[in-house]
Amino acid sequence: MNIAWFGHVASPRGDGIVTYSREMIAGLRQRGHRVTFFYHKSRERGQPREHGGIRLGSFDILNRAMLSSPRAREIVEQTIERERIDVGHISLSFSQLDFSLPEICHTWGIPAIATLHFPYGPPETFWGGAVRVLYRIYSGSLKNYDAVIVFSERQRDLLVDYGVSPERVRVIPNGVDIVTYSPGHSDYRESIGASFLMAYMGRVDPEKNVGEFLAACDNLDLPEDHKAIVVGTGMELASLRRKFGRNHRIVFKGYVGDLRERVRILQAADVFVLPSSIEGLSLAMLEAMAAGAAVVATDVGADAEALRGAGIVVDLKAIADQLPLALRMLIEYPDFRRELAARARQRTVEEYSLETNIDRLVDLYRELTGSS
Repeated sequence: MNIAWFGHVASPRGDGIVTYSREMIAGLRQRGHRVTFFYHKSRERGQPREHGGIRLGSFDILNRAMLSSPRAREIVEQTIERERIDVGHISLSFSQLDFSLPEICHTWGIPAIATLHFPYGPPETFWGGAVRVLYRIYSGSLKNYDAVIVFSERQRDLLVDYGVSPERVRVIPNGVDIVTYSPGHSDYRESIGASFLMAYMGRVDPEKNVGEFLAACDNLDLPEDHKAIVVGTGMELASLRRKFGRNHRIVFKGYVGDLRERVRILQAADVFVLPSSIEGLSLAMLEAMAAGAAVVATDVGADAEALRGAGIVVDLKAIADQLPLALRMLIEYPDFRRELAARARQRTVEEYSLETNIDRLVDLYRELTGSS
């Protein structure tokens, strides 16, 4: 099958949306499918071009390349014709082309599929209310796609409420490579002088509430060798460094691009914390679960659906009180912590493996193209 994939390439921000494109494309190619990868990048920023991909020029908006060049549509149409594409898959938000790609695909007689990565959270919160505006804006365009992939039933219900046909919305959760991300020996704790390690990995932006995690660690009066690590970069990194940088129990690792090093850190983590105000379905959380960490996360997006019964879910509105209690419990009751870690690993193996995710995606392609 020939697939046109519209997605995202490596970024110092380390978004899960980047990982999604990379892993899904690799999995499809391993199964013998041919994937033509369209991506945006306005400046190379010292990074190599994506091998085998088609770069669409674009203009940066707030460090995100989202406005396609005037020739983008022409390039896409010529490629679809030349490569005899069978199906188009758009990892939203790709660019302003999101709104015209269904029409382009249908002009050439191929189905258009979208994966909706937009996060969501409680509607009464600032972030939860803001993203619902985004859902409402996109719902009109999503009606033109032959299928829209979302990560949970709650997200599906949200789209249906905004008028997207239930038959078009398919729940295919994010998947994690359970072989790469698996429990194993790691010397990372020893390398930073820690006997106990709590970790956050992802963007350090306001909606992620990383400050709540660090405040909880700062106030717990932990032993000297109990440490917290923040892996990632973003808009709040500098301010958090200024606020918590004098606490030697808090390590700011910054962006880590090397996969082996990220796995090494997650395998060393006793606890993984995701205190976000909004989420889709966090790949970083699933990776931590697969690597054998006990996880604490807020009840937003699809994270609680994935974690409940295999981790600790805290109420976003009560995070300042509940997060320190959850961390204290996991520190003081190691048997309970290890039990949650084992359940988390089992949950990812049974319900969130990358292999199962790709199999379901291929089945959807075959359904929409009528191929066997």
